[in-house]
Amino acid sequence: MQESLITDENVELLLADLLEVYGYDFTDYSRASLKRRINRLYSLDKFPSFAEFRYHLRSDATYLKRFVEQITVNVTEMFRDPGFYKALREEVLPNLGTYPFIRIWLAGCSTGEEAYSMAILLQEANLFHKSLLYATDINPSVLEKAGKGIFPLSQMKQYSENYILSGGKKDFSSYYSANYDLAKFDEVLKTKMIFSTHNLVSDHSFNEFQLILCRNVLIYFDKDLQAKVFKLFDESLDNLGFLALGSKETLQFSPIASKFKKSGSEKIWRKIS
Repeated sequence: MQESLITDENVELLLADLLEVYGYDFTDYSRASLKRRINRLYSLDKFPSFAEFRYHLRSDATYLKRFVEQITVNVTEMFRDPGFYKALREEVLPNLGTYPFIRIWLAGCSTGEEAYSMAILLQEANLFHKSLLYATDINPSVLEKAGKGIFPLSQMKQYSENYILSGGKKDFSSYYSANYDLAKFDEVLKTKMIFSTHNLVSDHSFNEFQLILCRNVLIYFDKDLQAKVFKLFDESLDNLGFLALGSKETLQFSPIASKFKKSGSEKIWRKIS
């Protein structure tokens, strides 16, 4: 019989273990959502007690992979929030087109749907040949999926609708080949993508970008950690570069807010100093 669910004190112990044993720092993540996801995993895997759950996590590196996968949110879809992609298409890409080379960072890219969406936008804007997409995530197993470019065929109807609403004019199915119940995206799209693990909490800036997308990641961080990540983005962004956030996220009230100007109606800001 399983003990009662994970307490706040238990969560703190697990986070300390993750940092001490594996170097994963989740200590500034929002406690409410972490606790909810840890409890879900604890119930799913039917540990008889918290002590066994904790021991398993500390001593089994393969279980760590599952743990990280479950507590980092990987909900995504292609051309999610089509209005946002329409704004990228119409307002941001024409500006980026003036650069001799375009570097784009997709931070917290999850299973890669955003990366393939961005690659399609760049192709249609005739900018793909001079672009490089750096797609990063803390979770190595989602990056493995992203690198394959294979998604359930059942999702293509929704993705196609999103694509059209984002201003796409082509037949969306021209970008993938269907095989049984899977859709495999054109290999050409991957030629300009670099998938890599990166921890927004502890890793440093690794390039200078003209566009950074970090959508629906910061909502799981507390204010101090958000400020730290915003500083990282500021250091990584070219002057006059663009920063795009999720629909419930904002640069407003952040320490770097004065360096940025909102661009249009979507959650896109331009660095002005």
